[in-house]
Amino acid sequence: MHERIYVCHTFYHVYVACLKEFHIRREREAGGVAAGSATLVLSKMSNRFGSMVQRAEKSGIFEEVIEFDEKEDTFFPELKKLRKDTGNLARNMCNRIRFCRRFPQLEEPYVPVDFRNYGDIYVFCDSDPIGYYLNYRKIRYHALEDGLNCIRYGDTARFDNSGHFRLKAFLASKGLIFIQNGYARSCIDMEVNDISILPYPCPKYVEQPREALTEELTRSEKDRLLQLFVANLDELQAKLDSGRGMPRVLILSEPLCDLATRERIFRDLVTLYDTVNGHRAIVMIKQHPRDYLDYAAKFPDVILLDGTFPMEMLNFIPGLCFDRLVSVYTVVDSLHFVKEKIFLGDDFMDRYEDSKIHRINEQIRN
Repeated sequence: MHERIYVCHTFYHVYVACLKEFHIRREREAGGVAAGSATLVLSKMSNRFGSMVQRAEKSGIFEEVIEFDEKEDTFFPELKKLRKDTGNLARNMCNRIRFCRRFPQLEEPYVPVDFRNYGDIYVFCDSDPIGYYLNYRKIRYHALEDGLNCIRYGDTARFDNSGHFRLKAFLASKGLIFIQNGYARSCIDMEVNDISILPYPCPKYVEQPREALTEELTRSEKDRLLQLFVANLDELQAKLDSGRGMPRVLILSEPLCDLATRERIFRDLVTLYDTVNGHRAIVMIKQHPRDYLDYAAKFPDVILLDGTFPMEMLNFIPGLCFDRLVSVYTVVDSLHFVKEKIFLGDDFMDRYEDSKIHRINEQIRN
């Protein structure tokens, strides 16, 4: 029996998995208990981890690193008919029950490990196929918040199941259907950063502030994280040193809208925020891992920071300071290397797309 396994879909997930692993080892060693070892599973479904796989293997943080060729439901043509809205609640529920049974059966050949051989299973974003699979196989697991405080801005469990939610939650608790983020039968608990800010309760929510885990890190552990996530630290440092002595602005890119609209959004942001207190600023864009817009070609005058590391790594670079940080939806509460943080949110996005696309919580019907 192995001690722990983490299923990650993004670089941020891996970062939090590392924080948790350092914390668990620290607690157990303080109690005189062997820390054991952990396995890291990297899903290739929605993220390109690239060379970080090899760096994770060399980091010594995990016993083994395994890639997971996770398949979305659209990969299996036979499931399409089970996702069709029939216009009838009873028929839809019957189809959904069949879907929640058949989908994990089709997914199973791609699952790279026997999860029954692990003590604690930690799953980020259990709305992905792995959640369906573990629930179908009645394998108990811990769910973790996909992004920092993300449920505050979009409670996807309730949005995806808007209308007759109590009925659906009851069916999920019995294992007949699957609902993510703490409602599945096999989900032990759902770890979130801050329960107090979440608009809707869930009995399985447990609070684990990310900042508390970060504050525990030693300088040595911070350096290990930088080595794990940043392929070329010297190159990154050279970019970050650009414009020393001038106002500096960092804009966080995100995979918003279609590529043409996305380019317009970030061109507008560069224009809006390229000065600080009337002085021309050096502008950098930190690319989101799932944002494949060619910023290098589209924004030749902007310094581009790579998308293959979580932005929290910038907290660990001594002496780094930006005058302003601009984000559309990425929660920036955990970033400490800036003087001013600007979070734009729904009101800003209303200018670029139908508000129904991004105003999720406002559309929830119980």
